[in-house]
Amino acid sequence: MAHPVQEHQSRLPGAQAAVLALPATSQTQDFRPRLTAVDSLLCGAFAGAVAKTVIAPLDRTKIIFQVSSKRFSAREAFRLIYCTYLKDGLLSLWRGNSATMVRVMPYAAIQFCSHEQYKKLLGGDFGSQERALPPFPRLLAGSLAGTTAAMLTYPLDVVRARMAVTAKEMYSNIMHVFVRISQEEGVRTLYRGFTPTILGVIPYAGITFFTYETLKKLHAERTKRCQPYPHERLVFGACAGLIGQSASYPLDVVRRRMQTAGVTGSSYSTIVGTIREIVTKEGVVRGLYKGLSMNWLKGPVAVGISFTTFDITHNLLLKLHQMGYSIS
Repeated sequence: MAHPVQEHQSRLPGAQAAVLALPATSQTQDFRPRLTAVDSLLCGAFAGAVAKTVIAPLDRTKIIFQVSSKRFSAREAFRLIYCTYLKDGLLSLWRGNSATMVRVMPYAAIQFCSHEQYKKLLGGDFGSQERALPPFPRLLAGSLAGTTAAMLTYPLDVVRARMAVTAKEMYSNIMHVFVRISQEEGVRTLYRGFTPTILGVIPYAGITFFTYETLKKLHAERTKRCQPYPHERLVFGACAGLIGQSASYPLDVVRRRMQTAGVTGSSYSTIVGTIREIVTKEGVVRGLYKGLSMNWLKGPVAVGISFTTFDITHNLLLKLHQMGYSIS
């Protein structure tokens, strides 16, 4: 029979190994490379720039129809694109895109970065372990992210809308827009249309992020793959954009009318007054949903590209961190 002390000593190394193994695992999880807020800002800015540049001609065309009383149709939209190309050249289709980049890059950077932070704040263990949040926090995180980004970058959205609907002679560059609006219409004009923007962003951003995160969660459960392929991300983003933009589109028309009232000769000053005038003169569908079919074409493409670019860039930076590299 083995002596009790010897038996205890023979078991001791194994017991020590088991005990030591537990802290090692927890340490690995605790010190797993994580992306900083700066990393998320860079990924978001790049994603927004790529997506908006791709659909810039369609976006400009949509804005022109939104702020006018002309009847919208796909044929008329593409005729406008073609006539603009013949008259002013190919690059004229991207007029206002510089203002778009100035607005979209900080907007997308703040939106994606704040979404990551809100997920951690609202999700507890879900957020810290990078798992999908429960439904309501998932919806709320998206709404808060969109609201935060819109509040911080709104004047740039007004400038971009003005440049999209005016000739080169009226506004030569971004700073010229700021100066003329401030001198001729007052600084408050830079925030005209702010309320409908926020009212539209809350459902749009909430539904868009919620739909995208939900589709990724369902995909992971069914395929047992934690990361979708790029083309699957594009589809998820397209579905998210289609649903989100359809839900908030009338408020998008209202904000564009209010933003460009100073150059179109209209007197849109309140949300209710703008809606009433649009419905009276143009009808509900032809007025408040003008250009929606164009949005169904460009919106899903833009959102799909944006979400896909962000996720791919996000994962690439994570791998660089794991290899010991850092850009922030």
